[in-house]
Amino acid sequence: MKSLFKFSIACLGLATTVFTADGQVGVEVSISARIAPPLLPVYVQPACPMDGFLWTPGYWAYADDGYYWVPGVWVRPPHIGYLWTPPYWGFAGGLYGWHGGYWGTHVGFYGGVNYGFGYGGSGFVGGMWQGGGFRYNTAVMNVNTSVVHNTYVNRTVINNTTVINNRTSFNGGPGGIAARPNAQEEMAMREQHAQATSEQVNHQQVMSRDRNQFASVNHGRPATVAMNRVNGNRFNPEGHAAAVGNNRPNVNGQVANRSAGNNRNTPNNNQHAQMQHGQAQHPRPQGHPQHANRPAEHERR
Repeated sequence: MKSLFKFSIACLGLATTVFTADGQVGVEVSISARIAPPLLPVYVQPACPMDGFLWTPGYWAYADDGYYWVPGVWVRPPHIGYLWTPPYWGFAGGLYGWHGGYWGTHVGFYGGVNYGFGYGGSGFVGGMWQGGGFRYNTAVMNVNTSVVHNTYVNRTVINNTTVINNRTSFNGGPGGIAARPNAQEEMAMREQHAQATSEQVNHQQVMSRDRNQFASVNHGRPATVAMNRVNGNRFNPEGHAAAVGNNRPNVNGQVANRSAGNNRNTPNNNQHAQMQHGQAQHPRPQGHPQHANRPAEHERR
């Protein structure tokens, strides 16, 4: 249990900012694995539960038994004006190293990974802070406008062309995303950051104890891919909520779109693909069949 707790803390990015030997910018690598993480699952985003919550995309974390999926979830940011830079896996020196996520006034480099819902590989187009409140771009974010009223629509950030390999979950190496930080991302990395909140840490710890979240069990298709909030309703790959404890299903999560583009060719990062719920497919991960057969070997640094 102590070992797992250390993994949880490290995975969420409690480390310092460094420049790696290959020129990447990120937090200090504190976990490494010898095989690549599985592909990102395709899923529907639950509706934002209330004003002020920000979406943190799901990701593959790592423990003694291999990769496990930490569902995307709506959380409260630690400060007004802060945005979340998602974590990512980066290949260097023959290993896949973990670069933890963090909060800051600007979004930094997250490996070019297309997490969807405004995180198309570079920057964030799902909303903005304005006048002390967060405005949600409903073109890429699932928001129940009867509950959340501070919204706008900017469809110029959507590119309806599906990009090949847009579910790849790591940067660099064989089959990885060939992305490097731009000037804005490098600047964001040097700014003052806040680490993952206690809610986020707790969220990952809970998932690390659920065997159905491990790739060795689910073959890259986690039982829970997203949640409306920490300890809230769990959503399966099709976006339908399953009641947890005394919680009732949130039907708003059934009408969302899965934003799934990854195009870093434009400097303003406004190219972004969108996949409709009815088109969502859930193939098993390809290119790394060993993910489903055995736990990954690892080294701690």
